[in-house]
Amino acid sequence: MATRLKPVGHEDRLSLVEHLDELRTRIIICLAAFVVAFGVCLWQDDFILDTINRPLAEATVRDCGEFRQDPLEQASCWQQSMKALSDEIAQFSRALAASSPDDLALKRQADAVARAADAAVAATPRGSPRRPVTLGVGEPFTATVTVAAYAAILISLPLLLYQLYAFVLPAFSPNERKVALPLMLGVPFLFISGVAFGYLIVLPAAVNFLQNFNDENYDILLQARDYYRFAVMLMGVMGLLFQLPILILAVTRMGIISTRQLKRNRGYALLTIAVVAALLPGTDPVTMLSMMVPMILLYELSILLASLLDRRAARAEESADDDSDTYLPHFNPDDD
Repeated sequence: MATRLKPVGHEDRLSLVEHLDELRTRIIICLAAFVVAFGVCLWQDDFILDTINRPLAEATVRDCGEFRQDPLEQASCWQQSMKALSDEIAQFSRALAASSPDDLALKRQADAVARAADAAVAATPRGSPRRPVTLGVGEPFTATVTVAAYAAILISLPLLLYQLYAFVLPAFSPNERKVALPLMLGVPFLFISGVAFGYLIVLPAAVNFLQNFNDENYDILLQARDYYRFAVMLMGVMGLLFQLPILILAVTRMGIISTRQLKRNRGYALLTIAVVAALLPGTDPVTMLSMMVPMILLYELSILLASLLDRRAARAEESADDDSDTYLPHFNPDDD
């Protein structure tokens, strides 16, 4: 049974059993938070699936008046046009039957045409945004559970990161905590910002390019398993890439790399960013550029913040040196 967590100071010495007991307790807390978040996400699976499907729908839905090359989109537009035509035929047939009450044969024929047109309208599929398709027997279930699990991880991430930080916190000295605490507090915020950027900017651009590229030669059917894996991986990667300022500030504050070195090696950093973006999900140039731009901006912003912190630390050291050099008169008994 897990014990109650107690605050541990930097000077405290714990046995291996006590460390393992604390780790077990924190893992149980993380699992409980994930299970609760997973239950909520599974309960609201319709909302989550509609949300993650929205970039696909917005990227592939266009007006039927536009020229379309995708055969499936052409078929959908033809169906909608036939539905509108059948509706007009039904209205015209009823009007014709009403205008000729004495001609029973014409009235019966007009009523029959109206009923046939109504049946055609009812049988025509409704025009709807494109959604992923499932191929396996259990894929609707597995895809829904997988998406709910990823959403639960995202929701419970702040608590998971807090438990990780609280477990390693006693190993930090008081001075190290001053550096680590602000950085750790920024991790959940940057991760959520990266996920939001990936969902609102990168994912729609990537889907729009990939789904409409050379579409006149393909009947494009997007499998749910592949789309959700691509979307979740892309958003997760963007959340991790947005941790770049945390990494740069950490290495500069610990003295591993200086801001001058970061500025001098900016060209190598840009090349590394380009290589990383090319290796990440999405092999198209649109996705690559959508990932590169925020990484470059974050890199430059991190250098700026690191420079500001360096200047602030330098001023603090100068102030401390001035205080230590101040003459303090004292009494010397040998002066008598």
